Amino acid sequence: MGLSSDERQQLQREHAALLAAYGRVQSHCSRLLAAQAGRIERLESENLQLRARLIRQETLLSWEREDRAALERAVPGLPRRAALARRVGQLMERVQALMRERLAWQDRLVAPVPSTVAPRSEAPAVAVALREKSVLCVSEDAMALMLTRKVVEMAGGRYQGRSGKEDADTLEASLVAADLVICQTGCVSHGAYWRVRDHCTRTGKECVLVDRPEALDGLRPTETAGR
Repeated sequence: MGLSSDERQQLQREHAALLAAYGRVQSHCSRLLAAQAGRIERLESENLQLRARLIRQETLLSWEREDRAALERAVPGLPRRAALARRVGQLMERVQALMRERLAWQDRLVAPVPSTVAPRSEAPAVAVALREKSVLCVSEDAMALMLTRKVVEMAGGRYQGRSGKEDADTLEASLVAADLVICQTGCVSHGAYWRVRDHCTRTGKECVLVDRPEALDGLRPTETAGR
């Protein structure tokens, strides 16, 4: 049975469409193959470069090991010296950290004194009534203790003297019994200074911090100074 003219034309059109589609697929596959070939070529080039770099690094490492071994043979005790040098570096870093902490504590120590404690710079200008008051002077300076005792007794006050070397309970008892505390900051131990300052801050007691004996002249009452 033969095909009609229309059927043959339809078959020819379908055949042409299939050939065109096949051509497009073939072109696409060719492009994919070319791209893959290019990528493989680049990867192989990178692989060669990495292998060359690895060989170079291994060679340098081998030379460094040989040089180190030769140096250790030429200089006995080199590994121990290197370890000591590293330890010294660590200790230097620790010392620097401690110095920074010390500076921070020094900054805190020179911070403004609370309002219940008279600052050192204002101590010479302090004038307080000492009559019938119990005055405690804390200082390791015998001259300061003698001067304070003279001022207190001339003003009619009751004098107590402590060096700051007593135990904490004895010093605390004297602080509690006193109406006024005078502390010469440069002549007492660090612990005694902070106990005095802490007590005055907690209790609100009148406290005068001075840094030299001459500053105690500011405590002389007006009527006494005029004699």
